[in-house]
Amino acid sequence: MPNKIHVNKLTESVRHMVMECNYTLSPDVKEKLNDFYKREDWPLAKELLAQIIENSDIAHRDQVPICQDTGLVVVFLEVGQEVQLVGGNLTDAINEGVRQGYAQGFLRKSVVEDPINRINTGDNTPAVIHTEIVEGDKVKVTVAPKGFGSENMSKVKMLKPADGKEGVVDFILETITTAGGNPCPPIVVGVGIGGTMEKAAILSKKAAVRSLDKRNDNKYYKELEEELLTKINNLGIGPQGFGGGTTALAVNVEYYPTHIAGLPVAVNINCHVTRHLSKIID
Repeated sequence: MPNKIHVNKLTESVRHMVMECNYTLSPDVKEKLNDFYKREDWPLAKELLAQIIENSDIAHRDQVPICQDTGLVVVFLEVGQEVQLVGGNLTDAINEGVRQGYAQGFLRKSVVEDPINRINTGDNTPAVIHTEIVEGDKVKVTVAPKGFGSENMSKVKMLKPADGKEGVVDFILETITTAGGNPCPPIVVGVGIGGTMEKAAILSKKAAVRSLDKRNDNKYYKELEEELLTKINNLGIGPQGFGGGTTALAVNVEYYPTHIAGLPVAVNINCHVTRHLSKIID
């Protein structure tokens, strides 16, 4: 028998999560900010990190957004193949949660219904929803409102196989260098390697919302994450672009098999807020 889950549970979860994401810094992000504050030795960078931490504390205490850009909501769904969703349409239920959360939380509405004519939808819908069917009888929903100061700095490039690891590293460093202070560093860097063009982009987005205290299970990619973090922080961009040794809090890499003739790479940048929150629904 399938596990029947009413879509109203998704609406209620998304409603709560979009507000919580915008008011409260995730524990893994807060921990990284505190760690880098302790080790930062450039006075201006240290002061800026202190202000970022204080700002997040005020936002949590007063239940106001950490950032003026409250984001376009990205949702990752992992739906167990033994789940039967009942009571309505899945996409409509998620968008209703976004609509209610942004209204109740007095969060800025940042979505336009037409990318060229620019008419605001007025309720921050629709969300961008990525759905994956997995084993099990539960639904995991991850909500990640995405500000565009950082999103606009993201890039995809189709490298040649001969470019290899060196080409991948060079492209990532070039992307971060070009971004400079625009994405509000310290940033979180999500990297997707392999698949097709769109697969690499989705991988990079998933990587950007992976917990900052979790490294890649694959030893090679774990070492690549650590190498990239060191090289990015050696660029000297620093908090808000004013210099120092804290340009990135973490680099998360996800990979996937690809074609013998290609090497797609995508870099998705998150600002220091890096809103993400997950919940299991059963």
